[in-house]
Order: sequence, then structure tokens, then C-alpha cells
Amino acid sequence: MAVVDLDDADAVTWARRTLPATRTVPTTRGEHWIYRGVMQSANAVRPGVDIKSTMSYARWLGPGTGTMTDLPDVVRALVVKEPPALPPAPRIVSVPAQAGGGECRHRTPAYLERGIAMAEQRITEATSAVHATVYRTFLAVLSAHGRCGCLRDIHVGRLFAAAQAKGESVRHCTDAWTNARTRLGL
Repeated sequence: MAVVDLDDADAVTWARRTLPATRTVPTTRGEHWIYRGVMQSANAVRPGVDIKSTMSYARWLGPGTGTMTDLPDVVRALVVKEPPALPPAPRIVSVPAQAGGGECRHRTPAYLERGIAMAEQRITEATSAVHATVYRTFLAVLSAHGRCGCLRDIHVGRLFAAAQAKGESVRHCTDAWTNARTRLGL
């Protein structure tokens, strides 16, 4: 089954206008709309709306009222994230990329590329606490690649671009990078 978790009155109003009727269960903050079928779970698919299904749970609050209907495509479509039409162009800044001089234990550009791609993904997938996620990601990249000299400005630029696409300012990116370098003694 799939549960559309409506957390507030605005979400309930939206659901009543948009989604097909099904079994509903009142909650302390809103309602659960229960559909027959499974799908990917996702939080915050729109303001006040979560989808609870595969690998997720919703607390049992009773059988509810109404007839359970099949999971409609409109609910499945809620978890599909479309890229923004025109993301703001990231500003390029110059920050020290490396302490350098150390021997690179990675020996292969593929290792570095995979690490940078994973870091970009971690930043891109952040749904909350973006600044903290950016800082922790910068710290992880610098701890792995900051001393050996393999990290280049182009890699830093990619990380900054990912952070800026999530709403971080250039100043916040620079501060997070500097703070991570300082913490690691670079």
C-alpha cells in the first residue's frame, strides 16, 4: 500500500482538489490517504506532503473511512523531480585547492573523479541542512585529497557549483571550504 501523508490543512485542501478519493485516516496534523499499490517513498514531495510506501512506514491510526482505490499515476508523479528550468549560473571563485607536495596514494585519476562525483551527489541530494552538508562534504574531500596535490581548482569549482545550485552563496561556499581546510590543518 502507499500512504499520502498530508501534514497540514493546506496539504489536505490540495489533496481534495487534486487526488482521487480513497480511504482516509485522520491524523493529529492532517490526514493519511491510503492507496492500493506500492511505489518509491519520498519526503516533502510538495509542502506538507510525504509519500510512505516501500521501505517506509506510517503509524497505524485506525482503519479509516472510504473505499481504498488503486494508486493513481498522479501520486506516482509526485516523486519525480524535474530539473529546474534554468539554474542560476554558479560563480567561479578562486580558493586554494591543495596543500600539495604529498605523495598521492590514489595513483589514478578515476579514484579522484569518483570521489568528486560522489561529493557532488551528496550535496545535490541534500534536502535540509544544506550548509552543514556542504561543509561535511568539503571536509571529506579535503581529508581524502587535500594533502597529496591531486585536487585541482576545477574539482573545487564543481563542488562550489553543486553547492550554489542548492542555494549556497559564494561566501558560504568559501567559508565552508576555508573552515574545512583549517580544521584539517591545511
